[in-house]
Amino acid sequence: MSFPLRLFFILNLLSFACSAQLMAQTESKPYKKGEELTFKVKYLFFNAAEAKMIIDSEIHQINNRPAYKIDVYGKTLSIFSIFKVKDNWGTLMDTTQNIPYRSYRHIEEGGYRKHEVIDFDHDQKTATVKLYDKENRKLTKTTEHDISPEIQDIVSGFYYMRHLDLEKLNKGDIISIKGFFDEKTYNLKLIFEGKDKISTKLGKFDTFVVSPIMPSNKLFSGENPIKMWITDDRNRIPVKIEADLIVGALNMEITEAKNLRNK
Repeated sequence: MSFPLRLFFILNLLSFACSAQLMAQTESKPYKKGEELTFKVKYLFFNAAEAKMIIDSEIHQINNRPAYKIDVYGKTLSIFSIFKVKDNWGTLMDTTQNIPYRSYRHIEEGGYRKHEVIDFDHDQKTATVKLYDKENRKLTKTTEHDISPEIQDIVSGFYYMRHLDLEKLNKGDIISIKGFFDEKTYNLKLIFEGKDKISTKLGKFDTFVVSPIMPSNKLFSGENPIKMWITDDRNRIPVKIEADLIVGALNMEITEAKNLRNK
């Protein structure tokens, strides 16, 4: 995966951490079918990538349950488009319980391909991972894994996060949750940093600020190198993410929001 897009999806994975312990939901649902969020990702001084998060305009059925179909699309921009990138990560998430029934990844980057579908059985506490060939036609491998109750995938965790009553947190509170990604279960933790007022292309927002607790690694620099700003309103949309890297810094900011549920 191109470097800027890899960072974008790592940040999404870390957003799982917002989903634990705070079971109280906001007064009304923070999103609806047809919602579309667009982000620009800057690395150093360059517009490196664009990402879109789209909830399908129709409600889907899976396991005899209504579900949102949510897709995240990413592509590189400018000098980072040395190779053609066409990435799609998605989930089918229960409209009421906010848990994923199916997760999928379709990665096309230069000559690299990965096509994966994960089916979650929350009653049996298992996740069945299916890998397909480069043309996404032939099943090549199937594995089964044990999972924790109500575990999230990389996309569903991002949307479940938006339900939570962050007003109940005090600065310094730590939140944790388990998420399933790349055939593994992750125990992720995050620090609530308090509130902040920021300006974006869409205007000024009151926000909650959260920071993932990162293990020692060769990618990020300093203590708590990532911060995420989430609007303090009924939509709970992420509007900005900053990451300090060993080489340079990454900044992701919202540029467009369509069909928000709450005006």
